[in-house]
Amino acid sequence: SLNARSISHFFRQNFSQVTNPPIDSLRERQVMSLKTRFSNLSNILDVEPDPAPVLVLDSPVLTAADWLRLQAHFGAKSAQIDCTFAAGGDSDALRAAIQRIRNEAEAAVRQGKSELFLTDETAGPDRVAIAGVLAAAAVHTHLVRRGLRSYASVNIRTAECLDPHYYAVLIGVGATTVNAYLAEAAIADRHARDLFGTRTLDECLSRHRTAIDEGLLKIMAKMGIAVISSYRGGYNFEAVGLSRALVNDLFPGMPAKISGEGYNSLHRSAVLRHEAAFDSGVVTLPIGGFYRQRHGGETHAYSAQLMHTLQSAVATDSYSTYLQFARGVRDLPPVYLRDLLEFNYPREGVPIESVEAITEIRKRFVT
Repeated sequence: SLNARSISHFFRQNFSQVTNPPIDSLRERQVMSLKTRFSNLSNILDVEPDPAPVLVLDSPVLTAADWLRLQAHFGAKSAQIDCTFAAGGDSDALRAAIQRIRNEAEAAVRQGKSELFLTDETAGPDRVAIAGVLAAAAVHTHLVRRGLRSYASVNIRTAECLDPHYYAVLIGVGATTVNAYLAEAAIADRHARDLFGTRTLDECLSRHRTAIDEGLLKIMAKMGIAVISSYRGGYNFEAVGLSRALVNDLFPGMPAKISGEGYNSLHRSAVLRHEAAFDSGVVTLPIGGFYRQRHGGETHAYSAQLMHTLQSAVATDSYSTYLQFARGVRDLPPVYLRDLLEFNYPREGVPIESVEAITEIRKRFVT
């Protein structure tokens, strides 16, 4: 893609795609759980009772109201960390901001804070938001390396999270709870314009949470994971297109067969998105065309023009029209990773005597 993509698109779910997944998230829902616990998670093998009460939520998906209630509930035990950096800085600004977030998180835990609240809500014309996945992974891995991870929960509030996969990536790299406040604001805006019929705003937000919960359960089921606590921080992904140095720093142990963007390029992408978001000359942001082809948006392998040519070739039984379709497919820019591969033909042809007869090949067919 020639466009700056969300950081979640660099992570592929690391599971085997089969028709019968290890767990059926619909029919075996009773054995699965999204219950989320907070604060210091003590040793489960300790025979002594833990006098400290533990807060448990039914889902790691938070609304803005839930976020505020959590902060009020934990009070002095919580610490808020800003996940933005100043606009106009050099290419090391993102790396420096990540290090600042790590240092603030470690200092807060050592001071007895049991709840870390990472947020990019201070993003504005002068502040660039850090991708939530980078911030959550930076804090999680840093606390693990310092032996402090079990003493605190990592809660993140980000505008970039819009779909179940992004939620899964955030939780998979260590986030305890997630508040996608921009998605909630978009729902509230559509509700204010009467686009949801007679449904109340609370009902719309509840349906959104249910949809995300069902998506998380489906993702967990593909891995054979029944409870969200086993999925959290498990790095059940393969990084595609991120530099190995970045992966080793933020996502240690995660497979990264195809290297790519590092801190500098991710900083450049963040700045480009920030400039587009706060460009005073732009009235409406472009849709992007990721799910549906749009003019000037993402390139799709099955474009409308190509499909029209193929349908015409089939309808008229025209070989010349089919050749036009084939040329159009070959002239497309790379869309998938497989488009970068080429067949390695032998320099010399194989003698016809060495080619297996069709009658022998048919013997291996199973009907």
